[in-house]
Amino acid sequence: MKQFYSDVVQFRGTHYDFGYFQGQQLKDSLILPNREKQWEHRKDRHFIVNPEEYITIISKYSPAILEEIQGLADALDMEMKKAFQLFGGYYLEFTRSGCSIFTDSDFMVRNYDSQPRGYEGRYTFYEPTDHGYAVIGPSMQITGRIDGMNEKGLVMGYNFTHRKSSGDGFICNMIGRLVLETCADVDEAIALLKEIPHRHSFSYIILDADGVSYVVEASPRNVAVRKSNVCTNHFHLLNDENQHRQTETRQREKTIQEQQQHATNPYEAFKVMNNPDHGIFSDKYDAAAGTIHTSVYFPKDLKAWFVIGPDKKPVIFDFKKWLDGDKVNVKQIRGTLEYDVPFVNMEG
Repeated sequence: MKQFYSDVVQFRGTHYDFGYFQGQQLKDSLILPNREKQWEHRKDRHFIVNPEEYITIISKYSPAILEEIQGLADALDMEMKKAFQLFGGYYLEFTRSGCSIFTDSDFMVRNYDSQPRGYEGRYTFYEPTDHGYAVIGPSMQITGRIDGMNEKGLVMGYNFTHRKSSGDGFICNMIGRLVLETCADVDEAIALLKEIPHRHSFSYIILDADGVSYVVEASPRNVAVRKSNVCTNHFHLLNDENQHRQTETRQREKTIQEQQQHATNPYEAFKVMNNPDHGIFSDKYDAAAGTIHTSVYFPKDLKAWFVIGPDKKPVIFDFKKWLDGDKVNVKQIRGTLEYDVPFVNMEG
């Protein structure tokens, strides 16, 4: 077992200032040089079609994100075209991943399954003072969010379905950020997910303080919505969009449903996902399907749990207290994985 960690990032201020702050941090980080090495062999596939197109489309959904990217570019002394490529979350290649989600009326618990060497190792608290809602959650490609919760109690996680027949559009982590930062409840989130262009096919699972969860099945061609409290890596409504091999994801969905029947409280529901004995936590890291983190969000209480690796007690964050002005004293969240290659924020 090797030790891994996520750095905790906290900021209150404008999007431009947040971008500049993150850019200053990235100067002393291994994230960008390690990412450049990883992307070297596929540079021709993960770039924005053109900056003008990106500015037009991001301005429609969140002009503030554009300000954040400008701040990043200024701090890093980087041309905007490259900043859009690295941080824009539009028309980029995305590594396949697994993921499993279970919701109750009071919480969402989520396993993020992917390839550790692409994991960024940043857990963020951000409260904008210009536009949008405050959000807590792990980041991806700096500006995007893997899962998270906003100050209104809207919770979001996403699950990969496939990337065949991709289209011009936003990738999952930027869509997650836009949902959390611009939507107050599940109705607003559904409306945005129906309107926004999708690069790949993903399910977005949303829950708010009213306690009803929805799965939004989204592809570049269609979007469908269903009420559900379990989601893995296949669609139920957009069946034509599914991959041919669905045995593992359907079995994992069934296992979650069976195992969670016996969970009588949030901690037991968390253990069902995080303890390998229950058959949901995965160590298939080389196949980009190993569990890296488990998140739990409580939309009514505005609390969040987070853990890296298997069978650990979670770090508990009180997002409401942070919103009231308290500072989180945790600097890093540490855990262990059965894998030798580090996150991109770590030494090789």
